[in-house]
Amino acid sequence: MFGVYVHVPFCLRRCDYCAFATWDDRGHLIDDYVAGLLRELATLDLAPASSVFFGGGTPSLLAPAQLGSVIDAITRLPGAEVTVECNPDTVDAGKLAGYRDAGATRVSLGVQSMVPHVLAALGRTHLPANVERAVDGIGAAGFASWNLDLIYGSVGESLADWRHTLEAALRLSPPHVSAYGLTVEAGTPLAADPSRHPDDDDEADKYVLADELLGAGGLDSYEVSNWARPGHECAHNQLYWSQGDYRGIGCAAHSHQSGRRWWNVRTPERYLAMLAAGESVEAAGEDLDRPTQALEGLQLALRTRRGVPAAALDTEGIDELIEARGDRLVLTRQGRLLANEVALRLRPDG
Repeated sequence: MFGVYVHVPFCLRRCDYCAFATWDDRGHLIDDYVAGLLRELATLDLAPASSVFFGGGTPSLLAPAQLGSVIDAITRLPGAEVTVECNPDTVDAGKLAGYRDAGATRVSLGVQSMVPHVLAALGRTHLPANVERAVDGIGAAGFASWNLDLIYGSVGESLADWRHTLEAALRLSPPHVSAYGLTVEAGTPLAADPSRHPDDDDEADKYVLADELLGAGGLDSYEVSNWARPGHECAHNQLYWSQGDYRGIGCAAHSHQSGRRWWNVRTPERYLAMLAAGESVEAAGEDLDRPTQALEGLQLALRTRRGVPAAALDTEGIDELIEARGDRLVLTRQGRLLANEVALRLRPDG
């Protein structure tokens, strides 16, 4: 498996909780940026990709022809998964059909909530009706696999609000749902306002509700924050969780190969200037020693339904957090709530 991640750093509006390398005042750079992506790809000799992921930012600000030009520049294996993150405000049936014709095979729709006042608290501009319209367009375009991205835990979101979001999402019959607890990232407007910080107990209650309702709706938990119908698990994310090799394209994009990680310069202006000068866009990197690689591999595997080898985990006193599946140990629902604490008991040399 080998993946390609393409970073699209443009947004119509930057959310208060977002710490990604995104900007809402640089849309005038989109044409030049797409040309830059093609220039970067032309300098690389990449293995055929089993998955391609356009993330951001808002990749759905790209026109289908722009997206297609980048997809065409990436050699892919037959049947490769090609995911495009989309904002409900920036897609319609025509654009989604254009993405499908351009080579995209999967859409990840940034929904976050189906309750208007929660969307407003998160700084999102779309309304639930936009989500329903976008899902109709996804179906009409012929996408067999797609994801709804949800966030829980914002101030003012009741448990009933979260239940409404989950039930409304399930009525759309998604083959995949990602649900993340709101996190406070340094340097964001959310971080600067403690009155808006999420409550851990509230998020735990909402996680349990999500797992109950999504499971009852036919979506199985295959990673702490991800649920899918059989055969609709995200191949690109599974590559990350298995420590596979991937190449990041675009500003701020991260790459990994054989235990080495590196990342590109952060801003689109600097990225384009360095490409124009024929310079490497790599900003920095790190080499991981084998013990670090082994520990990180176990930490990632612990979060998935595959779990870890029984010998790799000190299980004393945590019987309610783990269960045995053959010769491996997997987190229970309660264990998933405490995944970071359980990970402290991992033994790479077990």
